[in-house]
Amino acid sequence: MHFDERAAAMYDENSSAMFDPAVLGPTVDLLADLAEGGPALEFAVGTGRVALPLAARGLDVAGLDESEAMLARLRAKPGAGAVRTAVGDFTSLRMDGEFRLVYLVFNTIMNVTTQEEQVATFRNAAAHLAPGGHFVVEVGVPALQRLPPGETVRAFALTPEHLGFDEYDVVSQRMWSHHYRRGERFSVPFRYVWPAELDLMAQLAGLRPRHRWADWSRAPFTAESTAHVSVWAKPV
Repeated sequence: MHFDERAAAMYDENSSAMFDPAVLGPTVDLLADLAEGGPALEFAVGTGRVALPLAARGLDVAGLDESEAMLARLRAKPGAGAVRTAVGDFTSLRMDGEFRLVYLVFNTIMNVTTQEEQVATFRNAAAHLAPGGHFVVEVGVPALQRLPPGETVRAFALTPEHLGFDEYDVVSQRMWSHHYRRGERFSVPFRYVWPAELDLMAQLAGLRPRHRWADWSRAPFTAESTAHVSVWAKPV
């Protein structure tokens, strides 16, 4: 468990940039559009960064997370009563009901560290969707083009408050993000995944591609994009 009590206590502060209205506003706008007024389910709902403002739009929102500590932070926030939550693994746990939208944001598909479990995530999303519903994933594009030959580590944050380094294993598609803050180190394992690989996972789950944008503002996805917001639909 990487999002234990210690990590949960610092999560909102350490991710403060993701709460900026300039970031969160377009995220919630796009998800609300894709939900089309129907119920929405967030995989890895965490402390409610996205679920709470989405529920404030009047949508019926539910959330899964395997970290009780993260969910405790969500439940302590204003408006938390509007978000139905459950503790469990989003690769397999089923919530009651059908949803018009299932979403997984902020690189969390890479927290699923095997290909088999990533495929299971797509299948579980498809099982929750009503016909015509959408599954949305926000994730970075692996930065391997930016690695000099023979090197495996790339810095992504170099500030007095935060040093961050991604370490890649290009054989296994494993990576680790190492964070150094206030003299403490926190490392998280990932399995990085390519856009085309995600499309194949969606196909295996019976989902069809609808959109791929570079960000939540629906900018075009190009060869220079460092991240993408991808949308697949369950056939009617």
